[in-house]
Amino acid sequence: MLKFTPILLAIVYAMVMYRISVWRTHRELDTRSTELADPRLKKLTDRLAAALGLARIPVYIYEIDPVNGLAAPDGRIFITRGFYRKFQNGDVTGEEMTSVIAHELGHVALGHARRRMIDFSGQNALRTALIMVLGRFIPVIGIWIANMLTSLLATRLSRGDEYEADEYAAALLTKAGFGIGPQKSLFRKLDALTAARAGMAPAWLMSHPKTDERIAALEALEARWRAGTDLT
Repeated sequence: MLKFTPILLAIVYAMVMYRISVWRTHRELDTRSTELADPRLKKLTDRLAAALGLARIPVYIYEIDPVNGLAAPDGRIFITRGFYRKFQNGDVTGEEMTSVIAHELGHVALGHARRRMIDFSGQNALRTALIMVLGRFIPVIGIWIANMLTSLLATRLSRGDEYEADEYAAALLTKAGFGIGPQKSLFRKLDALTAARAGMAPAWLMSHPKTDERIAALEALEARWRAGTDLT
């Protein structure tokens, strides 16, 4: 039993740290965000709400410059001030912005925040177990290998969540009458909008899939829908 104690402690530690992270995130978002009041976007998000059978979908502006959208652990949807500024300047259309909101709704609906807590705890336990095993046979380097392997697992799981949220958004946008076009057009702009340099790191080290791979996945989804083999 004693040999499993470090792993159990790692799980408990991960859960406590996750809860602290959630608390800090809520505090940060509460302090630095306000509800979006844009009649142009509201008309579009109302179509998403109608497709979901909801009265409305509140969206909040997070007052930071980087271009991003996010779903908070409590289910609130945020777009950053930097992203909203791109919309105001005409770099992003209202439909493209709506596709981001649909994507974040996917993270909420699919329970990705809750899953992250489980994954984070499991990864911490795996890291501890690998360090115990590898550190015994290859000191120093074994710790590095353990950290690298758990990081690779984390990025793989994160990319899986992104594909799932993309698919959810595609279905919701189609039901709301937008189609998948806004998702694909936004992805084609994404690297320039975020000043991303995806080519600087291998795709398997990125927490988000490459944009061309996300577009290809959406087009494959469209093809399945047209063939009538996947109507979800």
